[in-house]
Amino acid sequence: MDKYTAQQIMNGTWGELWIDGEYMAEVTAFEAKVSLDKTDVNMTRRLAKAQKVTGFSCSGSLTMNKVSSFFIRKLNEDMKQGKQTACTIISKLDDPDAIGSERIVIKDAVFDELILANWSAKTLGEEQITLRSQIGTY
Repeated sequence: MDKYTAQQIMNGTWGELWIDGEYMAEVTAFEAKVSLDKTDVNMTRRLAKAQKVTGFSCSGSLTMNKVSSFFIRKLNEDMKQGKQTACTIISKLDDPDAIGSERIVIKDAVFDELILANWSAKTLGEEQITLRSQIGTY
């Protein structure tokens, strides 16, 4: 791209998120990332370190206004039975001023922790959820 205008920068206010098909209006931030696993490659007559990509892992986080016990309800029964809860997350960012939009699907997302209570007087409730996935569609 040779140039762009300020209004074409994607604004997260236009982001949306679904978990297992359920629209999550309370989400205020979402991040999904891929980290590459690399293995060192030793080479003769070369002092510089070389690496080869041998895998990847997906992780992320979401921040929500605390308006319900959605995650407690979602994970509760599986946790009691020793099961891992996996879900599909769809993220969409579609700013009307931007050039194009982005839609990301994360399959088999699992959660690293479940916060049961976290509040302070005179503070609006917020939840931060960390996740990881074995399969991502980007």
